[in-house]
Amino acid sequence: MVDVLVYAAILLVFLNALSFFAFFRDKGAAKKGTWRTPERRLLFLALLGPFGAAAAMRAFRHKTQKTKFRLVPLFLCLQIGLFAALVLFLV
Repeated sequence: MVDVLVYAAILLVFLNALSFFAFFRDKGAAKKGTWRTPERRLLFLALLGPFGAAAAMRAFRHKTQKTKFRLVPLFLCLQIGLFAALVLFLV
C-alpha cells in the first residue's frame, strides 16, 4: 500500500514539473514571438500538474488574465482531494 503512495507522489512531482516547464517554455516563446504551446495543451497539463502550473503562472505572470486559466486553482483543489482520498483509501 505504501508503495502505491510513493509511486503516486513521484508521478505527481513529475507531472507538476512538466507542467511548470511547459508554462515556462510558453512564456519564453511569447517573449520571442515564436511558436506557442496551444492553450488547450497548457490547460490539460494544468489539470495533471496544477501545482506546477499555478507556480509558473505566478512566477512568470503568464496566463493570469485569461478566463480559462482561472480553472487552475480548481484543478489544484481537485488534485488535493483525490490524493487525500487515495491516502485514506489505502491507509
